[in-house]
Amino acid sequence: MNIKLLVICHKKANIPHSEIYFPLEVGALLRTEHFLENLDDSGENISEKNPSFCELTGLFWAFKNLDYDVLGLMHYRRLFMKSAFCITRKLNNVITEKQIDKYLASYDIILPKKRHYYIETNYSHYIHAHNKEALDKTGQIILKNYPDYYDSFKDHMQKRSGHYFNMFIAKKEIINPLLEWMFDILFKLEKEIDLNCYQGTEKRVFGYISELLFDVYCAKNNLKIKNQKYLFFEKQNWAKKIFNFIRRKFQKQ
Repeated sequence: MNIKLLVICHKKANIPHSEIYFPLEVGALLRTEHFLENLDDSGENISEKNPSFCELTGLFWAFKNLDYDVLGLMHYRRLFMKSAFCITRKLNNVITEKQIDKYLASYDIILPKKRHYYIETNYSHYIHAHNKEALDKTGQIILKNYPDYYDSFKDHMQKRSGHYFNMFIAKKEIINPLLEWMFDILFKLEKEIDLNCYQGTEKRVFGYISELLFDVYCAKNNLKIKNQKYLFFEKQNWAKKIFNFIRRKFQKQ
């Protein structure tokens, strides 16, 4: 199969040494000097929207311009691993073509292992971390344009876990309808909010919303999910993350 695993980059990074991995520079239209051959600013693209769509500008470009049988999305800092036993951040431990073939013979889509919040729902976690306007308007857009998906949206908002980080691997016949649906909602949402009112990391709003939409679509369409181990390839400051989570929670009460 023709497998394209996008590795989204906004700076120089180490990429797995395999033909199935496709390093892609995002937001290319916004800079004059480039560090990769593959850019997200040719053909049909939304490269200029990178500050608010994040890795999705690369995903949109690939969706509209690449030929593939299987499409995947990863980040130079977050990669799928071979197995649950891979605990070291080495590029030779990342998922392989053989494993992808095996998993997609039994599953519809490969997603990162679920993230659990326990004391928060997906909805409360989002509104404690981000501007709730965008999420509430997303629900309204789904209700108006995709009413069959609204129950799945409401159900996912009340769950305490989800597949985050905008990572996936799936065959074309599975992922293309999902992306058509997701980008339609995001472009409608873009018309409903004023990005000038979103500051700092809040400007990444469409990247945050898309993380939730993946689970909504998978649930509604009863997709069989392979939960796959992933690792961060840069050190995470968990103490800072936990502190910021608690601070946001109390600030927005």
